[in-house]
Amino acid sequence: MKLKAGEREREREREREMSGEGSGKVVCVTGASGYIASWLVKLLLDRGYTVRATVRDPDVFLKRLHYTADDPRKVKHLLALDGAKERLHLLKALLLEDGSFDAAVEGCVGVFHTASPFFIDANDPQTELLDPAVKGTLNVLNSCAKVSSIKRVVLTSSTAAVTCNGRPLTPEVVVDESWFSDPDVCKDLKMWYVLSKTLAEDSAWKFVKEKGIDMVTINPAMVIGPLLQPTLNTSAAVIANLFNGAKTYPNFSIGWVNVKDVATAHILAFELPSANGRYCLVETVAHYSEIVKILRELYPGVPLPDKCADDNPLMPTYQLSKKKTESLGIDYIPLKVSLKDTVESLKEKGFVKF
Repeated sequence: MKLKAGEREREREREREMSGEGSGKVVCVTGASGYIASWLVKLLLDRGYTVRATVRDPDVFLKRLHYTADDPRKVKHLLALDGAKERLHLLKALLLEDGSFDAAVEGCVGVFHTASPFFIDANDPQTELLDPAVKGTLNVLNSCAKVSSIKRVVLTSSTAAVTCNGRPLTPEVVVDESWFSDPDVCKDLKMWYVLSKTLAEDSAWKFVKEKGIDMVTINPAMVIGPLLQPTLNTSAAVIANLFNGAKTYPNFSIGWVNVKDVATAHILAFELPSANGRYCLVETVAHYSEIVKILRELYPGVPLPDKCADDNPLMPTYQLSKKKTESLGIDYIPLKVSLKDTVESLKEKGFVKF
């Protein structure tokens, strides 16, 4: 379709605004003290962006300028990043508080919404997982809808919102971005985290379509790699547990991807004008037995579980297409390197000892 002169100029202006490195451009990262978000903040600062980072704890927010060397608070690692003193601004925001993100996104050119709870066992799924994921996402997007300077929102979703639809996952099956998880299947299986990501992404797409917001979603598989934050996140804990007395490994196959690749993908999805829709991020789909095998090779003699959690046939692996992600220019870090980086980081932070 041929563009009119004014449209061509607006498109060129858009490309100038969104391409290249940050050069002081202002962006917002929600849930900034989290695993993926911490790496995202680091890489954004490295690229010259000014980052408004939202955090939940009002005490941390109010006292952010008064940290000591031994202070264990969750944002200390962010304040220590290169460029943080000049270009990182911490703001209080709560997922379930209407308008809470208004100040954080005002004047931004981009918003990265990563804030969403990730844990497997929930006593009250509605309160602990579903409401923060769904209502929180809509709260952030509602704030974005008020700000004309925002060129694009990048939402952190998950392959959890892709693969759980009742279709069998076998070696010949190729999953891609056209797949969507089925909420009814998630409910029947009581997979509450999967349901939370599914409903949050679905609600987000409906909202941005109605409001005319440019949104891209990043759908990573199980995220591993080095930790910047001082706390043990759920996906890294999966690896830590294998070294910390686990007698068995799960009978489960899942995709794996390095946290640095995930953070990089978020930035590229914002910067590339051609980026659109969803991007599934996975370096390898592997069964836990393969993960344990690689860890044995990396750490010979270290006790690791030697049997599966049940006597059923091992869950088959499947394929997850990398075709669309290749357009972002992601050069995936190999699984073995990611596992090594994860374990060394866990050892450094005292979560694994051997």
